Amino acid sequence: MNTKQPSFLQALLPLVVLAIAASLSLFYWKSGMLMPLIICIVASSILGIRLGHTWKDLERYMGRGIQRALPAVYILIIVGMIIGSWIISGVIPTLIYYGLTLIHPSIFIPCAALATGILSMALGSSFASIGTVGLAFIAVGDSMGYPLGLVAGAIISGAFLGDKFSPLSETTNVAASMAGVDLFSHIRHMLWDTIPAFILSLILYWFSGIYYSAHIISIDEIETITSHLADSFVIHPLLLVFPLLTILAMIKKYPTLPSLIVISLVGAVVAFFVQGASMTEIVGAMTNGFSGETGLDSLNTLLHRGGITSMMGTVGLVIVATALGGILEEIGVLKTIIGKFINKMKTTGSLIFSTVISALVVGFATGAQILAVILPIRAYTETFKERGLAAKNLSRCVEAAGAVGINLVPVFAAEVLGVSPYDYIPFAFFIFLVPLINIVYGFLGISIAKREEVSNENLTNVGGKQIV
Repeated sequence: MNTKQPSFLQALLPLVVLAIAASLSLFYWKSGMLMPLIICIVASSILGIRLGHTWKDLERYMGRGIQRALPAVYILIIVGMIIGSWIISGVIPTLIYYGLTLIHPSIFIPCAALATGILSMALGSSFASIGTVGLAFIAVGDSMGYPLGLVAGAIISGAFLGDKFSPLSETTNVAASMAGVDLFSHIRHMLWDTIPAFILSLILYWFSGIYYSAHIISIDEIETITSHLADSFVIHPLLLVFPLLTILAMIKKYPTLPSLIVISLVGAVVAFFVQGASMTEIVGAMTNGFSGETGLDSLNTLLHRGGITSMMGTVGLVIVATALGGILEEIGVLKTIIGKFINKMKTTGSLIFSTVISALVVGFATGAQILAVILPIRAYTETFKERGLAAKNLSRCVEAAGAVGINLVPVFAAEVLGVSPYDYIPFAFFIFLVPLINIVYGFLGISIAKREEVSNENLTNVGGKQIV
């Protein structure tokens, strides 16, 4: 059966349906994003059938989209296990204990961003850093009395520093390979936007920390929390080795999933021998989250989380979003919309702006980082060549929006950290700054490399040909 490309108005229809359904869900139905995504899948399927695609085709498109999400799904499930095992083993309580006693309140917020950023760069995974050290910082910040939105914003900014900048990051590798750029040339080119954005974020977090430190809880309240932690768990500095082992495993480039599984199981062993937890309690914590009592309600609220089941809502959201992304890509909706952007861009600045916006559109429409990286690179590669621009400009812009800016769509972090996206998004400074800096660079001509100026180290052999 012959299929047709959608017109621009037809391509906009599914996104308009998604926007309307999302608005109704957020402000009236109060039911999250699953139903809006499903409604959009229905609308996209109807459009696909009108364009000549069969239902079997649409099922296959959804399957391809979901397949791309499977690595992220596996990580989400294992992170749930880690959170449960790290709480019942005393790792996260120990981090909370020493965080409350050692970190000065005035520098706590920039410390949260910096520590999460360092871990994320070592891991190459924002998921793992948010679900481990990030969760500990949320607990400490909540204990101190900081606004949770501010703490979560700092954690997310640090987490996606690594997701963007680490050579172990999936999106970093995909962006470089799809654009035909050497990985480390791509990373070096990202220094121009990543370092200024993160330094500015740290400065903003430092000022925020100074402002809010005047309103944190008293020393007596901190002592109450730490005493209850010490009564409920064995607190020992050696338990801090576990985050270090996580970093070491990734530095050694061990496979991510097996490494995270081993780390969660080691946490279970420590819970058994150090904390004296029973196997029933350990398996329960890893499956359904920690449920022990500390004698302090606020502390119970901090620690009653984790487990595989806590991730199922997020897993469902990822699966449905990537199924939608598969349909939108295959029936030509995203290609048509991006093509419209390309045709309107005449200057380098407008081309960079269009690239960033296109990646954001794909990301907001699908919720899938990989699609938000791959599709704009496919669409813009020839245009960048025709304009005499090095491909590393394209890979940098797409990663800025597709891997970082997409996180303005709350999927993972809100569930793990237990903070409303409306509270943390205004404080996720790094997420805003990276795409914005790329747009400013495009219009001012800063760090925009020309093809003829690209050195041989930026060339990759593909099929016997050199591609910039």
